[in-house]
Amino acid sequence: MVLKVELLSKEVMIKPSSPTPPHLKTFKLSFLDQNAPPIFIPLILFFHHAPADDHGRSSQLLKQSLSKVLTLFYPLAGRIKGNDLVDCSDEGALWVEARVHGFLKDVVENPLMEELEKFLPVEPSNGDGSELIVGVQINYFVDGGIAVGVCLSHKIADGLSLVNFVNAWAVTAREGDAAGISPPNFGLATSLFPPTTMDLPAGSRISPTLGMTREKIVTRRVVFDKENIAALKKSAAAKSSGVGDRGPTRVEAISAFLWKHFREAGRKKSQHVAVKKAFLAAHIVNLRAKMNPPLPDATFGNLWTLANTTITPSETNQSPDDNDDLVFQLRTSIKEINAEYVEALQNEKGQSEHLRKWHERFSTEEAEFLEFTSWCRFPIYEVDFGWGRPIWACRTSYPYKNLIILMSTKCGDGIEAWINMGEDDIWEI
Repeated sequence: MVLKVELLSKEVMIKPSSPTPPHLKTFKLSFLDQNAPPIFIPLILFFHHAPADDHGRSSQLLKQSLSKVLTLFYPLAGRIKGNDLVDCSDEGALWVEARVHGFLKDVVENPLMEELEKFLPVEPSNGDGSELIVGVQINYFVDGGIAVGVCLSHKIADGLSLVNFVNAWAVTAREGDAAGISPPNFGLATSLFPPTTMDLPAGSRISPTLGMTREKIVTRRVVFDKENIAALKKSAAAKSSGVGDRGPTRVEAISAFLWKHFREAGRKKSQHVAVKKAFLAAHIVNLRAKMNPPLPDATFGNLWTLANTTITPSETNQSPDDNDDLVFQLRTSIKEINAEYVEALQNEKGQSEHLRKWHERFSTEEAEFLEFTSWCRFPIYEVDFGWGRPIWACRTSYPYKNLIILMSTKCGDGIEAWINMGEDDIWEI
């Protein structure tokens, strides 16, 4: 059954409750922002709520609190100009309200991946050329439930920044003001990673769209419960020779399991191909914790990079069980993302090398990539607008093949894997 979501409002802009001071009217993107993809990061939170006749008061509460929190997060109410800066013009956040002709429990208990984007104000893949930074869609179910869909431009923020913003908005709604929220530091990332206009050594300029695809992406959701994860950790520990007494983490064990199936599918697909491709796994690393001294989690911006590990073409001819120590390989590559690595990203030489590798990675046709990013430690289930915490939180598809997003379940013991793959490249799990 197709879920009907009826728009009640459109193209409404929520402006900050106080104007941005003149000396803050221009916000420069950092070097890492410049390399972030031109897409929107999506997040949808589902809440039990009061009867449907209370939706009018909820709308006012959410609008007023969003206006107040935008004063603190002032660049989000501005507009992106090119790949260099944000005009903090106070034009506002996009606000959309919608009526869902269905029940909250039906969506949460049996989510259909192709239906979830209906709860968002914009399509995540429509960020290229868009000046909008943040959009919100409030979805009212017939049984009183509410879904809050938020899209934030990846050109100014990473996933942790998005979750911190939504939490600040929720606190403002619950407490009535933003007085207890520490103002985020917007200038720190730019000062640490100054923007650049340099060319790549090969003459190519920064191209944040590298790796994006126009192919149809299919998203699958796989849920690992506590017992599944315990078994995967035991299996990964048995195969890994260098993880030590600590053993694999939950994220490492699930990554290794999914990597095995990805390689197996790739090995079958390339059985009759003369030139064998290399396989590469990559995990997104939060740079905040890698700096000396570490940056607070509340530091706003794109503060991430990729830790890569490569399986050579000769190894792809083996069974995935013959060379499957992804846990040790990833742990080793993540260790290389250290304070020295981060320091190199703060000067022109290190930035040039970073851009060269970035371009090389996405331009080669000789490798298959599987990329992981973990949101498992993000305080998503702490969001409370005054109706209690979410009963479920989810993502939607991204315009990238072979991207896996890991998120904790509500109870905290399990993990949901959101797997983006090409329509013609579906692999069994």
